[in-house]
Amino acid sequence: MESSRLLRTSAVTLSLAGLLLAGCTEAGTTPAASAPAASVAASAERLKAYYGQRLSWRACGVEGFQCATLKVPLDYAEPDGEQIRLAVSRVRATGPGARIGSLLVNPGGPGGSAVGYLQGYAGIGYPAPVRARYDMVAVDPRGVARSEPVRCLDGPRMDAYTQVDQTPDDDRETARLAASFRDFAAGCQKLSGRVLPHVSTVESARDMDILRAVLGDKKLNYVGASYGTFLGATYAELFPTRTGRLVLDGAMDPSLPTAELNRDQTAGFETAFRAFAADCVKQPDCPLGTGSTAAASARLKAFFAALDAKPVPTGESRPLGEALATTGVIAAMYDESAWPQLREALTRAMGGEGSSLLALADSYYEREEDGTYSNLMYANAAVNCLDQPPAFTGPAEAAAAVPSFEKASPVFGKGLAWASLNCAYWPAKATGAAHRIEARGAAPIVVVGTTRDPATPYKWARSLAAQLSSGTLLTYDGDGHTAYGRGSDCVDTAINTYLLDGTVPPPGKRCS
Repeated sequence: MESSRLLRTSAVTLSLAGLLLAGCTEAGTTPAASAPAASVAASAERLKAYYGQRLSWRACGVEGFQCATLKVPLDYAEPDGEQIRLAVSRVRATGPGARIGSLLVNPGGPGGSAVGYLQGYAGIGYPAPVRARYDMVAVDPRGVARSEPVRCLDGPRMDAYTQVDQTPDDDRETARLAASFRDFAAGCQKLSGRVLPHVSTVESARDMDILRAVLGDKKLNYVGASYGTFLGATYAELFPTRTGRLVLDGAMDPSLPTAELNRDQTAGFETAFRAFAADCVKQPDCPLGTGSTAAASARLKAFFAALDAKPVPTGESRPLGEALATTGVIAAMYDESAWPQLREALTRAMGGEGSSLLALADSYYEREEDGTYSNLMYANAAVNCLDQPPAFTGPAEAAAAVPSFEKASPVFGKGLAWASLNCAYWPAKATGAAHRIEARGAAPIVVVGTTRDPATPYKWARSLAAQLSSGTLLTYDGDGHTAYGRGSDCVDTAINTYLLDGTVPPPGKRCS
């Protein structure tokens, strides 16, 4: 897979077809966002024109939705300079009941289209009582989808990039992998160099505050999933007194440096795979056997090794090698409802026909049938590589980390360790660093964690809830990535109650 730090909701990953931060400060140090917070206060006067703008709404997309364009400064240090335009969409509150305000939603990524998520799911699929009393709103963050999208590679070059061996066995393969990361970064610089230094999470959080004001809301109400939890927590840190009802679902831990985040996420995918394997070996059609989960893991690892030596055909020009097969398996870990699909795909691939597993990988990368890609992966790298310094500065550091990653996951560890090298060659210098987020003065914030979440391990939710001065943890004992709207009446009721009347779940609340 292209990066080990991609986070997004399962709805985006599978139905429409959630990267973290890098850093080197230690947990418990003085928040690195104190400087951005000071900058926010210093530039308030110069941003009056942005806060005072009026949106021109028009019908768009799915019936009932409206779209508009929000203007924000490219560089908040120079608010009188160049502007950029962000895509915004909304669907008005349906009633009955008094309108509470706007509810901003973000599906994660970074790089996931919030507008696409709103129009494809949240604006029609969120619980009816919530949609009745909130205008459902989304903005594609800067660099994403319809908002000054980052571009890096054309379709054929991206195809080649996704097939590069990410488990190098010798110096030649290591050099080829490093070269692929360099070429990717160079392509981003060539096509999007103007915006690359200005797509950080801090800047996107500041954009959200302008949108809040333009929508006429005194406080921001927000549901962020996966990476969207970091975006929401960053907003609370920068604007604590403007924080309304925030739900952070599938939370990340902003206090951890990149290598540790990536290693934790690797362990998360291992946990999710073991849950899949435990279920698989009970099924008569399990391609990994009907023995133990350990035997199933060994069989999958051996299958990946065989593909590394000899890819299998898919019926098109792209054979299924180890890299794409690994991505396909990981894609299915986001939602347990995809487990039957994965069993079938593995059965066919192990029989010498890889098209089904390739389709799962394509859904993860958001590759269209015509060979084009959304800008998900380009924005994903751009935001992450700016938010924190790289996990590793070169191949030697990545190679040295492989044993610890393999300890976290015997199946996925080596590939995810090497994938963590991607930001080492990034052309824009990182502007953020790992730090605790406390958001003192913010209203109560609900943090949601799923016990066997593959992409955002449960311990991250525990940590973020403890860091936030007003955080409350809601636990979902289950599988898959995120919890709200995924079938648990207990979770949905707790979050709906909070969004509708502000009542947080009781301490220690657990759902299954």
